[in-house]
Amino acid sequence: MELTWYGHSCFLLKGDVSVLVDPFVPDGEAPKDADIVAVTHGHADHLGETVALNKPTVAINEVAKYLASKGLDAVGMNIGGTIELGGVKFTMTQAIHSAWIEEGGIGFAGGGSAGFVIGMNEKRVYHAGDTALFSDMKLIGELWHPDVAILPIGDRFTMGPAEAMIAARYVGAPLVIPMHYNTWPAIEQDPSHFKHALERTTDHKVCVMNPGETIEI
Repeated sequence: MELTWYGHSCFLLKGDVSVLVDPFVPDGEAPKDADIVAVTHGHADHLGETVALNKPTVAINEVAKYLASKGLDAVGMNIGGTIELGGVKFTMTQAIHSAWIEEGGIGFAGGGSAGFVIGMNEKRVYHAGDTALFSDMKLIGELWHPDVAILPIGDRFTMGPAEAMIAARYVGAPLVIPMHYNTWPAIEQDPSHFKHALERTTDHKVCVMNPGETIEI
């Protein structure tokens, strides 16, 4: 499976099927060739170009209903559930974060925030979404044994690097990729500090990616 980071929280997982998660690209456009889009929650920096892409989309039930009202083929699910779509398994995990759909002024409630464990081509990728640290991340490791954990480190709106180090240990994935940092001044971080600290104290490997970079997992 190939994994490409487009900045912020946007990742493309490409195996037999292409899955695009949270298609907000800070300095460009989301790729148009994804087969499936997965959205972690309703904030604009995660919904991004979902409506314009007009692909089959997996999201929490309330966001899926909102997207269906825009004409999308939206598949709703909820935390703790697993569905299979196009040969890809999506398990929706808890995330501790707000979930407002920001449209037309004040906006409206968007259900909740979530993460995903995405399984295809005999690999599992945990995309944590926007979240604080929570102890049940241990269960994500015990139940699904992800090969990769994609974790926010920006602080202020999510957990910061210190909490993400604990999250990495809880989840137990051998490869950790930081996300949701340096998009704006409020979430500026030096990911090399996170990488050095985690690799110095654990057996986890950290891959600090550049926007547009692709790795094989």
